[in-house]
Amino acid sequence: MPLTKSAKKALRVDRHKKSVNDLTRAKIKSAIKGARLAIDSSSADTKEKIDAAYRELDLAAKKNVIHKNRASRLKSRLAKKLAKSGAEIKPIKKAAKAKKESIKPEKKSATKAK
Repeated sequence: MPLTKSAKKALRVDRHKKSVNDLTRAKIKSAIKGARLAIDSSSADTKEKIDAAYRELDLAAKKNVIHKNRASRLKSRLAKKLAKSGAEIKPIKKAAKAKKESIKPEKKSATKAK
């Protein structure tokens, strides 16, 4: 058991992070399983299932729950399985971010009201 105050806090933080990370890993597993089953059964919602799996993998890699290369590998395996099944649905890659228009604030007048 931790003795110092900082070690006790570190233990609390680690337990919380583990619970959050476990939930993220569970979401990944269920999304990948759903995508694989959709590919195998050639169901109508295959595209949505694959998109959901890609989204969960990207989010987990961004949060450093899993390594980015692992996320890439799993997405690649899903794409290969989809191509092998002969389905004509292609997963959509991330769309380029739209450029934000810069809105300039109006300039204040130089004269002050007295």
